[in-house]
Amino acid sequence: MSAQAPSAVILIRAERFIPNPATAADNAFQRDVPTGQSEEATSANAVAEMDAVAQALRDAGVRVHVFDDEDHTRPDSVFPNNWISTHAGGMVAVYPMYASNRRHERRSDVLEMLKSQYRVQTIVDYSGLEPDGIFLEGTGAMVLDHVSRVAYTAVSHRADTHVLERFCADFNYEPMAFEAVDSAGVPVYHTNVLACVGTDVALIALEMIPDEVRREQVRERLTVNGRTVVELTEQQVREFAGNAVELCGRTPEGRRRYLMAMSARARRSLRPEQVAAIEESCEIISVDIPTIELAGGSVRCMIAGVHLDRRRGVELEPTPAVEAIDEDPHTRDGQDLAMAEATD
Repeated sequence: MSAQAPSAVILIRAERFIPNPATAADNAFQRDVPTGQSEEATSANAVAEMDAVAQALRDAGVRVHVFDDEDHTRPDSVFPNNWISTHAGGMVAVYPMYASNRRHERRSDVLEMLKSQYRVQTIVDYSGLEPDGIFLEGTGAMVLDHVSRVAYTAVSHRADTHVLERFCADFNYEPMAFEAVDSAGVPVYHTNVLACVGTDVALIALEMIPDEVRREQVRERLTVNGRTVVELTEQQVREFAGNAVELCGRTPEGRRRYLMAMSARARRSLRPEQVAAIEESCEIISVDIPTIELAGGSVRCMIAGVHLDRRRGVELEPTPAVEAIDEDPHTRDGQDLAMAEATD
């Protein structure tokens, strides 16, 4: 598998979905449900959209683990990337969450599945920092470059620099924190709405980093290994163009295919030259999720990637051609993936 692009993901199928009132104050992307639409209709629409994302990923050869959520007190549980991340070498992180009504999204059954089906060596749980008012909301707060070992982080009360440094020390990343604001001076609530880092391409709204020196440092760090940077505008960020994620799927013939998963709204906001730059290394997979996007997050927020080695002999949910082997299983465009994985 690619160090950056996981071939398996976790999705939460939330029976009850509404934009979370507890997060509305600092999430400028969040919107109200259309007037006159019932909570039941909103939830049904969100479930259908989640199912469409899961099916699109399965059709692209990604292994999808879906967990049902029947708890009506967890309006944001469809966004598991805020409470869990997984890492090569068998490490898992569990994160402290800002909104108190999101903290019981953390699920032991998800962790048990990972331990039973994948090789998990260590679980590092930072959630005990919540009573101290210290938060780091997973791969919402951080956009991780698993190849170069960099944690890009827009500083906010959902991304505390002290716990960021602690995470980076525990998981061997370089912290790269910066301020990011919109044109009205409002801080960006999560880094993953303005940036996405793939193996060979990154999408980022550098214009939202007001410090010019820091902006150029971020640009340089992203491109140091030859990665192409696609610069997004603030308006494209508002259309969730930054809230994308690179995944590794399989063709029906069993060959690897690198995907950039995003919403249809995000895809429509991209200019032709931006699409061309992304498609030099990834196939864009887009799904329309207008109801889920009312909560202020998009496809990236819905996906917790599994960067773990699976246990041999364990029967996993079937995915088309997932067991097939590339002609050369260690290379992607001439790069030695085995070496990349060894450093992750």
